[in-house]
Amino acid sequence: MLGGKDTAESGAGRPAPLFFTNTLSGSKEVFVPLKAGAASMYSCGPTMYGPAHIGNLRAYVISDTIARTLTAAGYRVRRVINITDFGHLVSDGDEGEDKMTKGLLRDGLALTLENMRAMAEKYTAGFVGDLAALELDTEDILFPRASDFIPEEIALIRTLEQKGYAYRTSDGVYFDVSRFPGYGKLGGLDLANQQAGARVAQHKEKRNPADFVLWKSDGKLGWQSPWGLGFPGWHIECSAMIRSLLGQEIDVHTGGEDLIAVHHNNEIAQSEAANGRQFVRYWMHNAFLTMGGEKASKSVGNVVYLSDVSEKGFHPLALRYLFLQAHYRTPLSFSWDALAAAASALDRLWRLSADIARESKRSGEPSEARDRFLAMVRDDISTPQALGILWDSLRSEDYTPEEKYGLLEAADKHLGLSLTRPPITAPIPGAQAPEDLRNLLDERSAARARKDFAAADRIRADIERRGYRVDDGPEGPMLTPTTL
Repeated sequence: MLGGKDTAESGAGRPAPLFFTNTLSGSKEVFVPLKAGAASMYSCGPTMYGPAHIGNLRAYVISDTIARTLTAAGYRVRRVINITDFGHLVSDGDEGEDKMTKGLLRDGLALTLENMRAMAEKYTAGFVGDLAALELDTEDILFPRASDFIPEEIALIRTLEQKGYAYRTSDGVYFDVSRFPGYGKLGGLDLANQQAGARVAQHKEKRNPADFVLWKSDGKLGWQSPWGLGFPGWHIECSAMIRSLLGQEIDVHTGGEDLIAVHHNNEIAQSEAANGRQFVRYWMHNAFLTMGGEKASKSVGNVVYLSDVSEKGFHPLALRYLFLQAHYRTPLSFSWDALAAAASALDRLWRLSADIARESKRSGEPSEARDRFLAMVRDDISTPQALGILWDSLRSEDYTPEEKYGLLEAADKHLGLSLTRPPITAPIPGAQAPEDLRNLLDERSAARARKDFAAADRIRADIERRGYRVDDGPEGPMLTPTTL
């Protein structure tokens, strides 16, 4: 293992190295930390003008799985998820509607810094609660508020100004991307074409269309600065908090793929211009959660909240299981049927885990199965394949109960599904189909095993007429109600 002292789960063979797909290079790379045995990690957090939806939450389950994998490999992980608690513009191009102002108007509150902070704290409490319900260790994560770092944000802007990367306009301070030759290197942004295609009616004082705001002047609200009353730009918040809490260079930075083109390129430009060194070693981005073929977004109005998941009778970890069924760089389509199938699978996994715990008396041993699981999850967080190995191995007769429990312990550390302490929950929709239907499902499996596919199809049709769908997955066939 490179870097950390692998307490792991070493099994019979040598521990597998960690590989991450780095958006900066566009390739899979071996993880080598800045400091032996330690890993610093930053995840872009939400703007707190409303509750986080499950599309937002996917990013944090993924970052948590990355952090768990680093921790299980022996690294001391220091994690930060920032909280934006004052206004920034909806558009990454520094135009459009201010989300925090929109939230205050929606809630009938006066436009003051105190109300912004209070509104943000209310929604932050709900956000952190959602993360805890999804098995994130929120006590071990720093959640800095951007408004607590105004002096650091101002100092960083002053440094950029002094080094010639920033210029003043009538409405604030902007970063001059032409002064930073590497601008757009994350994700291969084509700045020349972007500028050539930019609208003529851009900010009249911008030197370049891609220049971005560092400080936005506001004659009525904000903080005092060398540039008058106003607010730090959205992008500078992250750079200042990272430098203050984690250092000038960090190991891992995560976020949604929508942040690559503008926000994260802007973070790189201002941080590396100010610090004179590489900003982030490994950039890791997750794909979107989609609903009905569109990205889940408040602006589109196609969002679901974790409270909706709970109100329909699902355990929050059913959502985590659903997220883990897709690779983090692959778009995931959400539906209530898909969640029901995930809930049913997780319920079966919990029951199987409880049986193994009893048989093994909670005594775990290493095994070849555990080594394969570790190798897969350490190969760019390949959770779908890791789940497949988990299911196959737990159902196999080739491993002792103790070896299976050792695999469960490793899976629990990485996946966060409460496998070694299965929760006692209310019935999960789809988890308890009528006994005669479960018997039919067994008959169908037997028919498929003897390659009598015509009989299997007839049984499937019988089941569907009873109001259940048959889903064939790596963990075996499952019954899912067609109406919830």
